[in-house]
Amino acid sequence: MTTITPNIRQITSGLRFPEGPVAMPDGSVILLEIERRTVSRVTPDGKIHVVATLGGGPNGAAMGPGGKIYVTNNGGLKFMDRPGKLFPIAQADDYRTGSIQIVDPESGKFETLYDACDGRRLCGPNDLVFDGAGGFWFTDLGKTRERDADRGAVYYAKADGSLIQEAIFPLERPNGIGLSPDEKTLYVVETPTARCWAFTLSAPGQIESANGPYRGEKGRVIAGLGGYQMFDSLAVDGDGHICVATLITGAVSDIWPDGSRVDQYKLPDMMVTNVCFGGQGLRTAFATLSMGGTLVSFEWPRPGLPLHYLNRK
Repeated sequence: MTTITPNIRQITSGLRFPEGPVAMPDGSVILLEIERRTVSRVTPDGKIHVVATLGGGPNGAAMGPGGKIYVTNNGGLKFMDRPGKLFPIAQADDYRTGSIQIVDPESGKFETLYDACDGRRLCGPNDLVFDGAGGFWFTDLGKTRERDADRGAVYYAKADGSLIQEAIFPLERPNGIGLSPDEKTLYVVETPTARCWAFTLSAPGQIESANGPYRGEKGRVIAGLGGYQMFDSLAVDGDGHICVATLITGAVSDIWPDGSRVDQYKLPDMMVTNVCFGGQGLRTAFATLSMGGTLVSFEWPRPGLPLHYLNRK
């Protein structure tokens, strides 16, 4: 594994556990502040503007149909707050359920799209990605309590509220999720195991089982990190590399599509929670450094993957 220390630019500070960045065509970055429970916009000059206060724990974001922001809301987390260090420790005392929310970035109005599937409530939705068929995949990491934790799952849903279905169960706290450029492979990473799973898709929303050797797994592991590291959310770049925010190490792990190589871009925060691509030619990586509450950017060696519903000039 090669470790790379990029030249970074700090865009802003003072964020309250940022996650879910989306680099907008106007140069701003829309992101979520989990502890503050908001959707916020960071302008290129570093100013922070609250778009909407959602409550719960807004965790992942993506632009969807009609210019709306789709949010995976984990329902709320309890935080430990020390000087310069903010990090989650358990589910919030006022936690009720997780949900998928739709936010109007202009008015700040929002609504709940899904909070259950087949009669089972969503526990802790975490990250999401849209496909080209009008649907989106999302992970449900679950919630952790003092003596027990939920089992994680992956869901597929339609953006218009007409369909939600469980696609993968169980996984060990699934977090980041993304699609290959040809949308034939779904990538999911697990937080505590630091494993990256690949699932072959036969159609939008349909997983072709790999018939794994242990419990008939639907996917295959293409990469796993050793030592004390954990995976968080991810993005896929234009060459199909899986770019995973990596906790404890404080890095973005650059995983080759076949898992043959992993490089790490080291950043100055133990809790690097997410990454997205923007700027000229999508060559700028934006990363949320959550423990210290900063948003930074650095050059990525390849263009990012253009996202659905995010029009660029």
